[in-house]
Amino acid sequence: MRRRWCRASAMAEFLLLMAAFVVLMVALGLVRVAIGPGRAERMMAAQLLGSGAIGALLLLSAAVGEPALVDVALTLALLSAFASVAFVKFAVKQDRQAGDEGQAQ
Repeated sequence: MRRRWCRASAMAEFLLLMAAFVVLMVALGLVRVAIGPGRAERMMAAQLLGSGAIGALLLLSAAVGEPALVDVALTLALLSAFASVAFVKFAVKQDRQAGDEGQAQ
Protein backbone atom coordinates (compact mmCIF):
# COMPACT_ATOMS: atom_id res chain seq x y z
CA MET A 1 0.00 0.00 0.00
CA ARG A 2 2.76 2.41 0.90
CA ARG A 3 4.56 1.71 -2.35
CA ARG A 4 1.54 2.82 -4.39
CA TRP A 5 1.35 6.08 -2.40
CA CYS A 6 4.97 6.87 -3.21
CA ARG A 7 4.36 6.40 -6.93
CA ALA A 8 1.29 8.62 -6.84
CA SER A 9 3.18 11.25 -4.91
CA ALA A 10 6.10 11.14 -7.34
CA MET A 11 3.71 11.52 -10.28
CA ALA A 12 1.98 14.47 -8.61
CA GLU A 13 5.34 16.13 -8.04
CA PHE A 14 6.31 15.53 -11.66
CA LEU A 15 3.03 17.01 -12.91
CA LEU A 16 3.49 20.06 -10.69
CA LEU A 17 7.03 20.48 -12.01
CA MET A 18 5.78 20.30 -15.60
CA ALA A 19 3.04 22.84 -14.83
CA ALA A 20 5.70 25.19 -13.45
CA PHE A 21 7.76 24.66 -16.62
CA VAL A 22 4.78 25.50 -18.82
CA VAL A 23 4.14 28.67 -16.78
CA LEU A 24 7.80 29.65 -17.26
CA MET A 25 7.49 29.19 -21.02
CA VAL A 26 4.31 31.28 -20.99
CA ALA A 27 6.20 34.03 -19.19
CA LEU A 28 8.75 34.03 -22.00
CA GLY A 29 5.86 34.34 -24.45
CA LEU A 30 4.67 37.38 -22.52
CA VAL A 31 8.00 39.02 -23.24
CA ARG A 32 7.38 38.36 -26.94
CA VAL A 33 3.99 40.07 -26.68
CA ALA A 34 5.67 43.14 -25.26
CA ILE A 35 8.34 43.41 -27.96
CA GLY A 36 6.47 41.92 -30.94
CA PRO A 37 7.04 43.96 -34.09
CA GLY A 38 3.63 43.38 -35.61
CA ARG A 39 0.06 42.50 -34.84
CA ALA A 40 0.35 38.95 -36.13
CA GLU A 41 3.32 38.15 -33.91
CA ARG A 42 1.56 39.60 -30.89
CA MET A 43 -1.58 37.60 -31.60
CA MET A 44 0.41 34.38 -31.94
CA ALA A 45 2.13 35.10 -28.64
CA ALA A 46 -1.24 35.77 -27.03
CA GLN A 47 -2.44 32.41 -28.34
CA LEU A 48 0.64 30.85 -26.81
CA LEU A 49 -0.32 32.41 -23.49
CA GLY A 50 -3.82 30.97 -23.71
CA SER A 51 -2.62 27.51 -24.72
CA GLY A 52 0.05 27.49 -22.04
CA ALA A 53 -2.41 28.50 -19.37
CA ILE A 54 -4.79 25.75 -20.48
CA GLY A 55 -1.99 23.19 -20.35
CA ALA A 56 -0.83 24.35 -16.94
CA LEU A 57 -4.37 24.18 -15.57
CA LEU A 58 -4.86 20.67 -16.90
CA LEU A 59 -1.56 19.51 -15.42
CA LEU A 60 -2.43 21.11 -12.11
CA SER A 61 -5.85 19.45 -12.16
CA ALA A 62 -4.26 16.04 -12.68
CA ALA A 63 -1.67 16.66 -9.98
CA VAL A 64 -4.01 17.78 -7.22
CA GLY A 65 -7.08 15.85 -8.31
CA GLU A 66 -9.34 18.88 -8.62
CA PRO A 67 -11.79 18.38 -11.51
CA ALA A 68 -13.03 21.98 -11.34
CA LEU A 69 -9.74 23.12 -12.88
CA VAL A 70 -10.63 21.22 -16.06
CA ASP A 71 -13.78 23.35 -16.32
CA VAL A 72 -11.71 26.49 -15.90
CA ALA A 73 -9.32 25.30 -18.63
CA LEU A 74 -12.22 24.62 -21.01
CA THR A 75 -13.67 28.06 -20.33
CA LEU A 76 -10.29 29.64 -21.01
CA ALA A 77 -10.06 27.70 -24.29
CA LEU A 78 -13.41 29.10 -25.42
CA LEU A 79 -12.44 32.64 -24.45
CA SER A 80 -9.13 32.29 -26.26
CA ALA A 81 -10.86 31.18 -29.46
CA PHE A 82 -13.34 34.07 -29.32
CA ALA A 83 -10.50 36.51 -28.67
CA SER A 84 -8.72 35.30 -31.81
CA VAL A 85 -11.81 35.77 -33.94
CA ALA A 86 -12.39 39.25 -32.49
CA PHE A 87 -8.76 40.20 -33.16
CA VAL A 88 -8.93 39.07 -36.78
CA LYS A 89 -12.16 41.01 -37.38
CA PHE A 90 -10.62 44.11 -35.80
CA ALA A 91 -7.41 43.78 -37.84
CA VAL A 92 -9.31 43.31 -41.11
CA LYS A 93 -11.45 46.36 -40.36
CA GLN A 94 -8.37 48.48 -39.66
CA ASP A 95 -6.65 47.26 -42.83
CA ARG A 96 -9.70 48.15 -44.91
CA GLN A 97 -9.87 51.62 -43.37
CA ALA A 98 -6.16 52.17 -44.02
CA GLY A 99 -6.66 51.03 -47.64
CA ASP A 100 -9.60 53.40 -48.12
CA GLU A 101 -7.59 56.33 -46.72
CA GLY A 102 -4.66 55.48 -48.99
CA GLN A 103 -6.86 55.44 -52.07
CA ALA A 104 -8.51 58.76 -51.17
CA GLN A 105 -5.18 60.58 -51.17
